[in-house]
Amino acid sequence: MRKIFVALSVAASLQATTLPELFSALKNHAQTKADEMQVKRAKVAHTLATSKLYPKIDLFATYDNYSTPNGMIPLAPDHMLGLVKDPSKPSQPFSYNIYKAGAKFTMPIFVKSIYTMANKAKAMQRSAKAKKRIDLLQNEAVIVASNANLLYLKELARSLELKRKSLLETKKTIRIKVDTGRAPESALYKIDDALNQIDIAKNNIDLQKNKLISSIESLTGIHLDSPVEMHQAGELHFESMGALRPLQEKLKASKIELSAQKEKLYPSVFAHGSYAYSRAKAYNTHDNINEEFGNIGVVVDIPLLAMDQYKSIEKAKVEYEADSVELEKTQAQLQAKAKMLKETLPLLDRSIALAQKNIKNKEKLLDIAKVSFKSGRLPAEEYLRYEDEVVSAKAALYEAEAKKWQSTMELAVIYANNIEELVK
Repeated sequence: MRKIFVALSVAASLQATTLPELFSALKNHAQTKADEMQVKRAKVAHTLATSKLYPKIDLFATYDNYSTPNGMIPLAPDHMLGLVKDPSKPSQPFSYNIYKAGAKFTMPIFVKSIYTMANKAKAMQRSAKAKKRIDLLQNEAVIVASNANLLYLKELARSLELKRKSLLETKKTIRIKVDTGRAPESALYKIDDALNQIDIAKNNIDLQKNKLISSIESLTGIHLDSPVEMHQAGELHFESMGALRPLQEKLKASKIELSAQKEKLYPSVFAHGSYAYSRAKAYNTHDNINEEFGNIGVVVDIPLLAMDQYKSIEKAKVEYEADSVELEKTQAQLQAKAKMLKETLPLLDRSIALAQKNIKNKEKLLDIAKVSFKSGRLPAEEYLRYEDEVVSAKAALYEAEAKKWQSTMELAVIYANNIEELVK
């Protein structure tokens, strides 16, 4: 018996879910990890840009076969003439087969576009981080709004269940009256029809619940059996529209990209060098000879005509203008939406207050209607109308509360409020 009790307790604790648990599950879900990968990509892009500032070093090994003897290293004419005249140096550095091994390097000394592209990568990284945060807030808002609608449906189902109990009690009284001939049998049919309408409404509620539960599960991986209790623990802040930050950072990156493409037409300065160790058999004596050769230098590269680069500049300019228009369009949309939502919140508060007052009035009228109906002074249709009005008044209250949650969450996303602190 004790084991069964423990098992039931564990099962109950596993089913109990809180809002922080849903938020925590969201952060570890694939939906959020996908945004994290975008941040990592942007970080790699930044390191890729800065890596071009480091020297590039290559090792090499070659074997060459020539049809006529070839020099192992470059020789000045006077030095080569001395080798021919000096009998003490019969082995000349020329051979049919030459083996070489060595290393070479290149390093940018001044390439303006590299630094600019690194700055662009930083801006894209900031944009990815901002987008990750806004996407997280949007998903948290979806969870809160869906849960608010689940609460609305739960309360609506509860009010329908209260209506069912009221109708069943009334049905008992009507049945007695019908059996004694004091009421027509049609009164029972009307009660049964009203009960059937309740079943239809509750079935529709279940369909809506499934969609909302699926929405939360797709973001968190948690299947809710019932809505989570929640309340607003903080106030909304309207300092700046944080939802615009990803586009703002992207626009900065586009502007930097345009500058970088223009800078690729600037002169660039590179250092370069190499070292080679050569080994071969002298063509004239067949003796094994070894030679070393190295060089180091600086190159100034000045583009004079680069049509492809001019087109790249034109493309970057179009991308910058497109991002600018996108930001302007989104800003106008969010400003209009925020204005509407701010004006909606006090109206919803008033709707909630009026609905609460309306429920009290409707419940009092229903109590009076029940007495009148049972005494035969009120037709069944009129009595059922009072039952419907109570449910409708409660539905209006729960719907207004759900809409307030939804409007609050939309504003929280627009102004990048911390939803985890706003809702508990």
